[in-house]
Amino acid sequence: MKVILITGASSGIGYETALKLAQQGHKVYGAARRVERMEPLRESGVVPIQMDVTDEASMEAGVRQIIDAEGRIDVLINNAGYGYLGAIENVPIEEARRQLEVNLFGLARLTQLVLPHMRRQHSGRIINTSSIAGKTVMLFGGWYNVSKYAVEAFSDALRMEVKPFGIKVSIIEPSGIKTDWGLIAADNLEKSSRGTDYEDDGLKMSRMLRLAFSTNLLSPPKRVTRAIVRAVNARCPRLRYRPGMGADAIVALNALLPSRWWDSMQRTAIGMVKK
Repeated sequence: MKVILITGASSGIGYETALKLAQQGHKVYGAARRVERMEPLRESGVVPIQMDVTDEASMEAGVRQIIDAEGRIDVLINNAGYGYLGAIENVPIEEARRQLEVNLFGLARLTQLVLPHMRRQHSGRIINTSSIAGKTVMLFGGWYNVSKYAVEAFSDALRMEVKPFGIKVSIIEPSGIKTDWGLIAADNLEKSSRGTDYEDDGLKMSRMLRLAFSTNLLSPPKRVTRAIVRAVNARCPRLRYRPGMGADAIVALNALLPSRWWDSMQRTAIGMVKK
């Protein structure tokens, strides 16, 4: 049995992962701002805790609660995330900062709070949810891409630093996964584009997102859950897991193609969308 802390556990991938790990016999603490949405998880043994990864006090209190109750934290799964799509020029700088605050700085601060306990144990696992958006830039994904590229660099640096202490770091890099994230992102993109010089392309991209995330073309969330569970349980976890349809292929294609070709592919795709 491992003592696990997972953020973003009130819905989607975080909720399903917390449930699966608890069913396997692990002691799981599910953290999120909306504690009431995690109440059904109690039946499976998950302990819901209120935590906002943009609030220092709530993170300190959450870690302290787990240490007081269990004496250790074996696995930290940084799963909480936020996305607001739009042209770089259009996205309010407050929204840009919020994406970095949630996706990077909150993740980093919680990691800092957990690391001293893992070092004392001389063991531990840190699993950071990134995205192929941390490897490839998508049209109108600018600020979200920035946050995920930063998670990639942070995780690689962290992995080298903590290896002497017996702590392993893995990154989860999903491709398109059928969750509400895509529909929310489409709403935000439409909101940030209307009435601007980017409106035409922004609305086309928004329609593409709604279509993709409303069909069965994308992979189900359980694909990501399986990858996280493997990273938790594997004797020697991989450095990177890429669940979801075409994740490896997309990253490889981006690495092989000249940048102008990659840009052209994306613009051609939205050009095919009807107004």
